[in-house]
Amino acid sequence: MSPHEHKERAIAELGKRPFRPAWWARSGLVQTMLASRPAARDDADRMERWDTQDGDFVRVHFWDGDPRAPMVVLFHGLEGDRRSRYVGELSQRLRAIGWSLAMLEFRSCGGEPNRLPRSYHSGETGDIAFVVRKLAEIAPQRSLFAIGFSLGGNALLKWLGEIGDAAPPQLRAAAAVSAPFDLEVSARQCDERWFGAIARHFLKTLVPKAVQKARDYPHLLDEERAAKCASFAAFDDLVTAPLHGFADAKDYWRRSSSAQFLPSIRVPTLLISAADDPLVPGRVLPQASVDASPWLVPQFVPHGGHCSFVDGGTPMRPSRWAESQAIAFFRLHARGGAT
Repeated sequence: MSPHEHKERAIAELGKRPFRPAWWARSGLVQTMLASRPAARDDADRMERWDTQDGDFVRVHFWDGDPRAPMVVLFHGLEGDRRSRYVGELSQRLRAIGWSLAMLEFRSCGGEPNRLPRSYHSGETGDIAFVVRKLAEIAPQRSLFAIGFSLGGNALLKWLGEIGDAAPPQLRAAAAVSAPFDLEVSARQCDERWFGAIARHFLKTLVPKAVQKARDYPHLLDEERAAKCASFAAFDDLVTAPLHGFADAKDYWRRSSSAQFLPSIRVPTLLISAADDPLVPGRVLPQASVDASPWLVPQFVPHGGHCSFVDGGTPMRPSRWAESQAIAFFRLHARGGAT
């Protein structure tokens, strides 16, 4: 089956369950607020610390299923970790079908500081490449699937575009949920909407970590200025850019935005985004790139907020659509039609 035929089949199959927001969660704001509600507890079966070639380490959490069944590797969003809502949702759904989940906690996330001055950012793909390739080496006969949420979705798409035809053969398909295709637009949204409330939410944890880095590496960061960052524009100028080799925030945003990498992707990839996402406005959704590529499968919907897509349940126990769509997409591409 050609990539075009795979794409048409996926669109038809996924279209059988369109997204309909819960009647009590129709706005993008309400949807996004629901995304922060904790998932039912589903602790990982194990955690491994893997040393990286640059002298640092990453932590990878595993939810083990049937060792003969596929594995999904997950990349979380900004300041997320193993406790993020979508991690619990996905782990429970995968357990139900016997699949495994591996989740990379980006450097400095999850409560354990990393060793080096650099940590992670929206365009950092080295650790993604390291983890996917190591998983492929550990179990070369096992099918792999990758999913990223928000920042993790942007980084995953960028990596897929960077490697093009050189993706590991075990990687059968990928998905990105609420990826910020244009980082400058998303940063401005966070800094300006609701008087900067979105940016302040993330900076509550980003700034203290930056202050500690400034104390550890005073020649790289100005501690006093880092402590006063009140916007992503300021933070990315003062912290993200100097720690990761960018000239300034705009250089970081421009070089790390995933939209420019989409035409080079050669792995079947599902894109799930909502037009009412408060962080990623509908005007940046890459419809032209999706239309031109046989590898990109769109699920662009009017409502759903950011990393939420609540379609039922109750406000205390909402049910979510994006995770089930991603799994359905992966099952279409599982080796030998495995379920």
